[in-house]
Amino acid sequence: MSRYDRLAYTSSVRRVQEEMGSASATDRRLREPVGEAEPLTGSEADFIRSLDGFLFASVGETGWPYIQFRGGPPGFVHVLDEHTLGYLDVRGNRQYITTGNVRGNDRVALFFIDHARQTRLKVYGRATAVRAGEDPALVERLDEPRTDGTVEQVVTIRVEAFAWNCPNHITPRFSQREVSEALAPVRERLARLEQENAALRAELSELSEPADRPDRPDRPDRPDRPAR
Repeated sequence: MSRYDRLAYTSSVRRVQEEMGSASATDRRLREPVGEAEPLTGSEADFIRSLDGFLFASVGETGWPYIQFRGGPPGFVHVLDEHTLGYLDVRGNRQYITTGNVRGNDRVALFFIDHARQTRLKVYGRATAVRAGEDPALVERLDEPRTDGTVEQVVTIRVEAFAWNCPNHITPRFSQREVSEALAPVRERLARLEQENAALRAELSELSEPADRPDRPDRPDRPDRPAR
């Protein structure tokens, strides 16, 4: 069993699995040994770098979870090494709920989803958030690419476990960038066709113009007819 499953399948979850008849499918896997935190591979790293946003879940001291969306250009979440993610956090609504939560409990869950390709990746980790001035070297490392705005904090996540999720019920959606990239060849073709049409219209217009005609010679006067 993966480390992610080991962390996710709590006693309460196992009881529900037994109630719903799915526990037998995981019994054997639960007996398998589980090692340390799983390293991110190239597949996970490339997937994370390709996205322009993710969901960040933390838990407050009241026990209530809090989910926040974090967005930016593709690659704004950097894979610092096979166990660490990082990004620059910019000024938002200044509630700092996530920041306060991770200071009290650093356990977090990240949810990366690609609607266009119907793929998702779940990550368990331990997060830290420090003021940008406390680690200028890391700020420089994470600066390109990053989310636009005033940088306030450096957020890093030590990955504890991850799991790819099934694609069922992911509704395909496309970002403005993805739509623009997909339509680029169509726009180029339309532009060429418009140029060709303009050239053909100009040529047709020249052909349809009446040619200059020479003046018709004066008709000779008809002789008077003899009187009857």
